Amino acid sequence: MAPDERYRSVLLFGPPGVGKGTQGGILANIPGFFHLAVGDVFRAIDIGSEDGRQVYEYISRGELVPDDLTIKIWKKAVDAYVALARYKPREDLLILDGMPRNVAQVRIVRQYLNISSVISLECRDYEDMIHRIRRRAIRENRVDDANEEVIRRRFKVYEEVTAPVLEQFDESIVHRVDANGSPAEVLYSILEYVIPAQNELFAANQVD
Repeated sequence: MAPDERYRSVLLFGPPGVGKGTQGGILANIPGFFHLAVGDVFRAIDIGSEDGRQVYEYISRGELVPDDLTIKIWKKAVDAYVALARYKPREDLLILDGMPRNVAQVRIVRQYLNISSVISLECRDYEDMIHRIRRRAIRENRVDDANEEVIRRRFKVYEEVTAPVLEQFDESIVHRVDANGSPAEVLYSILEYVIPAQNELFAANQVD
């Protein structure tokens, strides 16, 4: 994509169970934000399709889906939302949750994204998040979240492969938010950083 055609976006970053989906879902209800969770895109794929079988093979083991397959599926989902006018890039700030998941993907996503901010949700108690993920698995029938061994594998992969992603961004756009508070309190902190990004999008369109 040409630089001026890239999607203006904010990345929601953090370990499994930290609340990225919760906060992204809240923002999605505010006009001018479009939340896309890559994990939800993966779970929505037809498991009988070739892509679906490959995705399930990796997430069922708590491993990352390979880069080329991740980007292919993500781009297909974005294009579909644009075609259906559910996501309007000139009007909506993209809140992207779950990508990039490794250092190599940072270079790839920069071809498609104009990243205004990276919101890093941080929680010190991984054990609490593991229990939260297991409760969510029961409530939402998430097969990939039901096995504690798989969950712990996901945290190990996050620490070794995904956490270093933050170092790829200029510190001036990386904002660390304590995820231990109530959803409203965490949202309040996030809005401090996403409102300026949304205002930039609106201003750019007014100029156009």
